[in-house]
Amino acid sequence: MPSKIAAAVKNKYFLSLSGNVIMSGLGMLTLAIIYRSLPIQNVGVWVLFQSTLLLVDTLRSGFLTTAFIKFYAGTTPERSAEVTGSAWIVGLCITGLLVIIDIPAIFFLKDIHDDGYMLFFKWSGLCFILMLPMFIATCVLQGEQRFDRMLYVRGVSQGGFLLFILILIVIGEISLMGVLFSYLLSFLISSIYVIAMGWARINTIKYKSRSGILQLYHFGKYSVGTNLSANLFSYSDTFIINVLLGKAAIAVYNLAQSLMQLVEILLRSFAATALPSLSAAFTQESPIGVIHILKKYVGMITVVLIPLVIGGWLLADIPIYLIGGGKYVGTLAANAFRLFLTFSLLYPADRFFGLTLDVVNFPQINFYKILVMLTINISMDFLGIHIFGNIYGAALSTGIWVVAGSFMGYWAINKYYYKFSFWSSYTVGFTESKILVNNALQKFRKKK
Repeated sequence: MPSKIAAAVKNKYFLSLSGNVIMSGLGMLTLAIIYRSLPIQNVGVWVLFQSTLLLVDTLRSGFLTTAFIKFYAGTTPERSAEVTGSAWIVGLCITGLLVIIDIPAIFFLKDIHDDGYMLFFKWSGLCFILMLPMFIATCVLQGEQRFDRMLYVRGVSQGGFLLFILILIVIGEISLMGVLFSYLLSFLISSIYVIAMGWARINTIKYKSRSGILQLYHFGKYSVGTNLSANLFSYSDTFIINVLLGKAAIAVYNLAQSLMQLVEILLRSFAATALPSLSAAFTQESPIGVIHILKKYVGMITVVLIPLVIGGWLLADIPIYLIGGGKYVGTLAANAFRLFLTFSLLYPADRFFGLTLDVVNFPQINFYKILVMLTINISMDFLGIHIFGNIYGAALSTGIWVVAGSFMGYWAINKYYYKFSFWSSYTVGFTESKILVNNALQKFRKKK
């Protein structure tokens, strides 16, 4: 029995999912403390700063993550060192470019009248530098499917951030700037940790190659679209709400959106394990294998989401109170959360169709798909907020772009790679789920 438990705990799917659950739990706890400790206007400022920072950083992470894993997974030690060294060079170049662009803005801070953007232009350059070693380390660990080590890295980062905020509360010094400095310090400690452990593989820079750098560049310039999607859509909502409705509306909208972390946990966890499998099937020239893996993940995640959506609809007010506190009860947050949950049933199809397009060497199509979806989201945000006069307009626009994205991804895979039925994704997923449940029940009966 102990050996079976140990084997289950070491399973890559369990490690990936549990790691994301733990980190998202820490993230939600941190968010709840921030929401309850800062005035609603300051919460809006923090959300705008963090959203802008993560969006811009996605230009780096989106450029490198998928490309790195594609060329790193399953390679020889010599090739993995070349890919990692080349990724360090690309990462340093992108980071340097972001810092160089940010420097002139520091001299014009007095002309920036939005507190969220003022924080971004003042502190983002340092953030990008401190985050780089941790980012490269997570790419390496994901490529090696060492989700146990990824859990340690994220634990140091997210746990450190939470700890520093708790210290500020205990000493009575909690403030917006205190939260910001805690954020910076957590990245510094995390980067020192991965370098000391050797997981960032900074010593591989000497093995970089021009061909490795160009491979990452040519793939990454398109694959960045997939990774940008989640942050880009939420950020465009945040930006438009900030302009049309103000900081308080941002805080309410972000609260509803943050509760979708449970869905993102599933998507991120299974995407992390699916990417190497999809890449391996494609490398083996098995389109049937690629499509079967795609269908399995889309269908199974959707099956898991159905009871979560039903439960979320019935109990939406409870998490709003738990995270935001009494001042957010009675706002539009609960109904916005219900809308997001409904649309999330198509998230797996949109996410994995896009991921598959990247893997089968059509990242440019996926990039164009993202641009169309973003155009839909921005235009529908303005139209929806104009019609409803509140955050419901932005929430409803999510449903329109996710439907469009799902069917564009499906159409592209059918046209350029392999034909399959959209509905078969769900039938395969349902069948796979039944097999898993039946196997689990049989094991349980045998134990009895």
